[in-house]
Amino acid sequence: MSTPRHRIVSLKSTGSTNKDALRLALAGEALPLWVSAEQQTDGRGRSGRTWASEPGNLQASLAVVCHAPQSQAGELALIAGIALFDAVRSISPLAGHLPLRLKWPNDLLFGTAKTGGILVESTTARGEPGFLAVIGFGLNVASHPEIDGRSVTSLAYQGVESSAEHVLSYLSEAMETWLDVWDHGLRFASDIVPAWRERSGAEGERIAVTTSDGRVDGIYRGIDARGYLLVETSDGVVATITHGDVALVSAAEGSRG
Repeated sequence: MSTPRHRIVSLKSTGSTNKDALRLALAGEALPLWVSAEQQTDGRGRSGRTWASEPGNLQASLAVVCHAPQSQAGELALIAGIALFDAVRSISPLAGHLPLRLKWPNDLLFGTAKTGGILVESTTARGEPGFLAVIGFGLNVASHPEIDGRSVTSLAYQGVESSAEHVLSYLSEAMETWLDVWDHGLRFASDIVPAWRERSGAEGERIAVTTSDGRVDGIYRGIDARGYLLVETSDGVVATITHGDVALVSAAEGSRG
């Protein structure tokens, strides 16, 4: 494996690698730049949720300037998902035989159990053309928390032995590759969307999506060319979801609904 061009700042402990990466980027550090930490005390997921970040797990953020409209910043969550998927698949022969998959918009699962998540933040405050993006990754490598009502797992629990440093070496290379493919937004529909679809769960699963307008229940029908979620509702209409939280619905739950 070649040495990635990205610099990596490694910390023992921090509040948030996303905040650190943003602070360093706005201070004028050369980009792209990774910030990783052995422990994170104020990690966040989407919608302000807390992300448990224990030693032995991966918590890392990438700061990068993107020469595309800031309205395309959301595309980076799908790119990051592809890269995280590929990194995990690359670290062990066993990983290639496990039911690894992506769930829209930003989760990595083994089967139905979450093992990783992504948080993308963006700003134009650096003053360059395009926008500054900070892409945060959390991956349960050595352990996973117990969360009531949610299925969670880790690489170690699935039998994949690795370390956060090892995963990051593959992840930084994969991000470099897929950001090049994205080409600052020019090849999102033609290259990124098909790659994400190949790594996601099978169409036809029952899902429930919590949106700002309420809950949408239906059948997962993939994503469209803009990266938006497609859900077929009970009346046969395919709804387009631009933002929301997706939950997988078991067959038993679906039959009760």
